[in-house]
Amino acid sequence: MTTRSHDPGETDSIFASGEVAEQWQRGKVQRDEVNTVANEMMLNLADLRAGSRVLDVAAGTGDQTLLAARCVGPTGHVLATDLSASMLNLAAEAVRNAGLKNVDMCVMDAENIDLDADSFDAVICRMGLMLFPDPVKALIGMRRVVKPTGKVVALVWSSEEKNPCRGVPFAICRRFGSDFSTVPGLNLMFTLGDRGILEDTFRAGGFHEVAVHAVTTRWRFSSVADAIRATKDCLPGLQRIMAPLSDADRDLAWTEIEHQFSQFGDANGFEAPGEVLIGIGTK
Repeated sequence: MTTRSHDPGETDSIFASGEVAEQWQRGKVQRDEVNTVANEMMLNLADLRAGSRVLDVAAGTGDQTLLAARCVGPTGHVLATDLSASMLNLAAEAVRNAGLKNVDMCVMDAENIDLDADSFDAVICRMGLMLFPDPVKALIGMRRVVKPTGKVVALVWSSEEKNPCRGVPFAICRRFGSDFSTVPGLNLMFTLGDRGILEDTFRAGGFHEVAVHAVTTRWRFSSVADAIRATKDCLPGLQRIMAPLSDADRDLAWTEIEHQFSQFGDANGFEAPGEVLIGIGTK
């Protein structure tokens, strides 16, 4: 495995920070449990097979990178790219620990993919496309590097309303006056959460045979208190947008979040619904 650096320029996105990389890593086990079915569907839709060359855009800490690498086997190859070197460092560690030899890393801006045209059998992007300021530009770049008839598949959050474990804290923070613009990227999480918008975004990227699939997820914790702890510890940017609030308002906000979460808890634990969308297009 090799790691390359391709200077993408400065970014203000919180998702490029070392702080968020550590938060993201702490949420890995829960994230894997929630997204198992969606991850499998994403890789199946990308038509990964033994020997495939795959580009993983916005790879983060590499959860899906490892899955893709196992799908394509030792004769295949996965290039994991991300704007955050901190994220990719953790991904590289995970690859080493897994004993995989068919993965490389490269720091790269998803809106400026500097790779050869027609050089990958498939492109995947999990939980990244909606965070890009210009997702159409990113998709155009992905389309350029995938081979003719190749697939580009992106997994994004559905709507805020359908994802209360994320939507409830954000809605309450807005009610208390938190300024999401101070955490670039955080305010974009649900921007592609409508099926029609995601379809239109793929079509604007030049794809045909565009389709969008909705996948239901479940968020499970041992208790409401455990769900609150995980939200505080693993939801990127939340603590930062709450920091400017007064101590009293911050306490009230968390009390309200706990109250809203309580509807998903009982003596058996905490279980809340969720939904992601998977967009797919063919070159």
